[in-house]
Amino acid sequence: MPAMQQELTTGLPFMKMHGLGNDFVIVDARAQSVAISPAMAKGIGHRQFGVGFDQLAVIEHGEADAHLVFYNADGSTSAACGNATRCIARFLMEETGKPELTLTTERGTLIARDTGNGLTSVNMGQPQLNWHEIPLAEAVDTLELPIEGAPTATGMGNPHCTFFVDDAEAIPLTEFGARYEYHPLYPERTNVQVAQIIGPDHIRMRVWERGVGITLASGSSSCATAVAAARHGLTGRKVQIELDGGTIWIYWRDDGVWMTGPTCRVFSGVLTQEFLRALG
Repeated sequence: MPAMQQELTTGLPFMKMHGLGNDFVIVDARAQSVAISPAMAKGIGHRQFGVGFDQLAVIEHGEADAHLVFYNADGSTSAACGNATRCIARFLMEETGKPELTLTTERGTLIARDTGNGLTSVNMGQPQLNWHEIPLAEAVDTLELPIEGAPTATGMGNPHCTFFVDDAEAIPLTEFGARYEYHPLYPERTNVQVAQIIGPDHIRMRVWERGVGITLASGSSSCATAVAAARHGLTGRKVQIELDGGTIWIYWRDDGVWMTGPTCRVFSGVLTQEFLRALG
């Protein structure tokens, strides 16, 4: 029986998890093949007619402990999702008893560790600082883009645009984020951050995610902001970032950008065959 037909007959189990309010639907496809279409991802992500999420993540078998695939709420895909990676790492650590895991994504191979006290760390790899890696549409200085406010461009497996502002709370993020997500300098769209420097190791940040909108937190955005702040000399390489959903810790080391924070498994459920059939 084809995988899709099997799913429609039996329903599709899932977990709801979040990292600092950045919420995810997670589908474990290691035991049963799952084909996620853009329409299905968008339907599951609808907060009134579906389950609702910032990203959907699929756990697949791979050469490492697992391979992860990510979808945004608009049905598009993303190569990286830091908080979802941390959530899945915590789930797999509890399942296997391993204190360290190797996970593969389109971004590359990521190492995850249990750091104690309910915190999980993931090495998100080295930041992409060259214009063509992020990618940008043309060769420009990624430290100060030719955009009003001179934001900084950073790639963390997905593109980011970080604005340093005097007061992050004063920025009308819905209008601001939507305006710059589709800036022509970013051919694949971009995540947008507004960041306020509190101290040499402390940042207040708010996030607009491409394909999603305002989110309470974002792991890759936190990494990109920490890298941008360090490049400007505004902070050191080890910072605490205050997000709308809580606190995350970023450390840009020689081996990559490490992100540490809490995770939460909220509930498990099954998407019914009627719901899945309606999505086509």
